[in-house]
Amino acid sequence: MNKVIDMSRFAGERVLCAVSGGADSMCLLHALWKSGAAVTAAHYEHGIRGGESLRDCRFVENWCAERNIPCVTEHGDVPGYAREKGMGTEEAARRLRYAFLRKTAAELGCGLIATAHNADDNAETVLFNLTRGSGISGLRGIPYRRGNIIRPLLSFSRREIEAYLSENAVEHVEDSTNAGDDYSRNLIRHRVMPVLREINPGLSAAAARTSELLTRDEDCLDGMAAEFVAGHYRGGSLPLRELGALHPAVSTRVIRRLLGGGLSMEHTDAVLRLCGESGYKQLELPGRRLVCEQGRLYIEVSETEFLPDRGIVPGTELELPEAGLTLRAEIAVYGEEINGLFKTYYLKYENIGSALICGGRRPGDRVRPQGRGCTKTLRSLFMEAGYTQRQRNACPVIRDAAGVLAVYGLAVDERVRPEKGDKVLKLSFVNMTEK
Repeated sequence: MNKVIDMSRFAGERVLCAVSGGADSMCLLHALWKSGAAVTAAHYEHGIRGGESLRDCRFVENWCAERNIPCVTEHGDVPGYAREKGMGTEEAARRLRYAFLRKTAAELGCGLIATAHNADDNAETVLFNLTRGSGISGLRGIPYRRGNIIRPLLSFSRREIEAYLSENAVEHVEDSTNAGDDYSRNLIRHRVMPVLREINPGLSAAAARTSELLTRDEDCLDGMAAEFVAGHYRGGSLPLRELGALHPAVSTRVIRRLLGGGLSMEHTDAVLRLCGESGYKQLELPGRRLVCEQGRLYIEVSETEFLPDRGIVPGTELELPEAGLTLRAEIAVYGEEINGLFKTYYLKYENIGSALICGGRRPGDRVRPQGRGCTKTLRSLFMEAGYTQRQRNACPVIRDAAGVLAVYGLAVDERVRPEKGDKVLKLSFVNMTEK
């Protein structure tokens, strides 16, 4: 017997629903709409499938218009972005789609972003991550919630979703790329999943149970790592004896917590080997230098490395492991708060241009600090503050296509000075160990 797809718990909530036009997303949109949620549809056209892709966009727009459901669309160039960044098409599409969703939700004041991942998607993700040699974090599958992103259909199978569409006469479109085996996930869906279902017809439910059990384990281990960091991380370093006494399942999480994402198993193992050696030792990792000296592990920014450019999207968090900081971005209304130069900035939203990023300093960078009535080079600001070369390399700089908007701990540009009642981009920096 099929479970009832009920979204009544979202009645009255402002929800942005990601809608491709396919079966899953149309089921989610219809269920949210019928529940009384203040739902807005968001469709990202990837620029991959030509006329078919434009057809899907028109379908979503027309379906929403017939029911007076607000709908926001955006057209992108995923193939071009993938070539520029040197990444696969799937990853490029995912990155651009989520950036669009976060930006739109922040602009519309939607507290939740709903995507239509289902139980079968979760099982496929677990298998896909298994083939890549993932740890617990990957094998626990798709989380029901991450930040303000929710997946209300995660406990429902594709069969149950199709039954809902039939019972409620909800139309949808088919993506022709789903029929082929050009993508790894399609290969798993079409060839691997059917074989495994012959062994266990309840494969998706079994994968969900495994995901839940692994999530509990991961939360426990990550909590132990967080507790260790909070109690032992001082002056940019950790005590080697106490770190070495931890189980590797915890110590590797301590290392990842302090160094940020993107570390391979080889990286973390190299750090643990370094900690087990005596005397003065050092290890270079991308953007970081680890030094073992006098019984402590020091984590430093490599002198030759600057912070890489990272896009800022309202409603999201951005990790800056090179600086040991996390940047939180959100849309707000200015109430005459004071820019907290060491933690919080308020930038007038309408004066921010395109290509908003957080990165490192660049030759010739200039800023007009609020309240000083002059233009300064970043070099002179750093000299005034007595920054070492290492501190300069690790200092986050906020900029758009027109130039520098803020320098962490030092200045905010006059161009983005807000007045009471203005829509602002609120940027808050927190130490990664305080998360």
